[in-house]
Amino acid sequence: MHAFDVLGDPVRRRILELLADGERSSGEVSAVIRAEFGISQPAVSQHLKVLRDSGFAVVRAEGTRRLYAVDSGPLREIDAWLDRFRRYWTPHLDALATEIARGKRARRPDRSDSGSEP
Repeated sequence: MHAFDVLGDPVRRRILELLADGERSSGEVSAVIRAEFGISQPAVSQHLKVLRDSGFAVVRAEGTRRLYAVDSGPLREIDAWLDRFRRYWTPHLDALATEIARGKRARRPDRSDSGSEP
């Protein structure tokens, strides 16, 4: 399965977001996903399997629990692929950062108008 096919699903993206915060048990992941998406536990397990089989997640056994974590390899590959496109948005983001900084400076109260001397 192609990386963008894997990440194209909102449930799998949300699972990766959960795992990005640290290792989680399949039960923890399932509880959050079931509450947010209203899908069954077997459906969550299938999404975890897709993430595992496609290399985005790794699993380890700890007794009867299965602990999942992000495998950053495929994410680094996507980042490398996206690198050729960064030139399209980086200047815009830099310009946005400049405008935000200007806005913050413009909103700062002028300390000389406060009436108190330092």
